[in-house]
Amino acid sequence: MKLAMIKRGDIPCPVRVDQSGKRYWPVADLAPGLPGDMAGLIAALSGGATLAKPSGAGEALDPTQLLAPLPNPPRNIFCVGKNYHAHAKEFAGSGYDSSSTSAADAIPKAPIIFTKPFTSISGPWDDIPMVPGLDAEVDYEAELAVVIGRGGRCIPKSSAMAHVFGYTVVNDVTARDLQGKHKQWLLGKGIDGFCPMGPWIVTADELQADAMRVSCTVNGEKRQDAVTADLIFDIPTLIETISLSMALLPGDVIATGTPEGVGIGFKPPRFLRDGDVVECAIEGIGQIRNTVRKADLAALRGAA
Repeated sequence: MKLAMIKRGDIPCPVRVDQSGKRYWPVADLAPGLPGDMAGLIAALSGGATLAKPSGAGEALDPTQLLAPLPNPPRNIFCVGKNYHAHAKEFAGSGYDSSSTSAADAIPKAPIIFTKPFTSISGPWDDIPMVPGLDAEVDYEAELAVVIGRGGRCIPKSSAMAHVFGYTVVNDVTARDLQGKHKQWLLGKGIDGFCPMGPWIVTADELQADAMRVSCTVNGEKRQDAVTADLIFDIPTLIETISLSMALLPGDVIATGTPEGVGIGFKPPRFLRDGDVVECAIEGIGQIRNTVRKADLAALRGAA
């Protein structure tokens, strides 16, 4: 099934979406008493709660109603660096990779795990903000994101997939100059609005994790195109690795890495500019579409 967060009036609420993505039923109507936030709903469903099968025609879904399906996960998003072979090589040769010193170590021997603040999450159609001073080398990264259902610590690979609730699409937008300047990835990737997510979560029973196509276009030009079978470290390995250090929680998000074709892979690099339209899509889930827009620094200061 598909689960989304939508805005009804001024109130965000979780809904079940039909297979076509055009109609929905509020979770509050299908299962009164279940949590009204997505992380809480995931925890409840993973703990044995059920949603009644929708009846009736439901309500028409206006795509502009869609919010990020997990706007408030329990903590930062777990991210994985250099997790497709071709991307690891393009990144190592880009001059921006402080994690490798030679071509020989371009392919990581263990998963590279970092986090992206949950405050970077934005909706599937929201603008990507070009903040003055942070806008010189902004890049895109289409990624499959895993949503954890049943939590746990020290989860072995053999049972890891039983902890997966579902999947969604993210764009791990990155300020490459900050990534290089600070020799780490938090500041360059953690900018507010630098993690568009959506359009919904598709539950794990509907998808084959190692056979999904991940793609990205910029202004209609295809830049990225790969399948999840090309991951260096598969989803069970990532779950085992992270959960060895800390317990995973219901609603945790793991962005599994991006394929070849990011802006820094071109000679010269092709960074995002004001007005560019970035579409990230994953087969079986759907797509998100975000426009790059100059941000008003004065307005940002006022919002803070």
